[in-house]
Amino acid sequence: MEHTKTKAKSPQTNGICERFHRTMQEEFYATAFRKKIYQTIDDLQADIDVWLKNYNEERPHTGKHCYGKTPIQTWRDSIHLAKDKLLDTHYQNFVSLPLSGEVETGSAGEQP
Repeated sequence: MEHTKTKAKSPQTNGICERFHRTMQEEFYATAFRKKIYQTIDDLQADIDVWLKNYNEERPHTGKHCYGKTPIQTWRDSIHLAKDKLLDTHYQNFVSLPLSGEVETGSAGEQP
């Protein structure tokens, strides 16, 4: 994964993040501060965590690649694609991933 920087509030280059911020503003912040006066940042964070859990694990999405699934379902369904892509990149010469899904274990002392 490559880290890149974009201009703030630039949906042309950062559309997914900008859309998430808009959704969070509309679905959480716009109502949360009308319903409750937060005494601490921890209280606010607790409510954000509840909202994020619902957003990621319970609420179906119609966004790109979700097709009515939750983001966590979409992510789980794409793990094999990421693994295949990793094997197809230049890392295939340096990284050995077991294709069966088994995890290779051992200590550094056992390496050839």
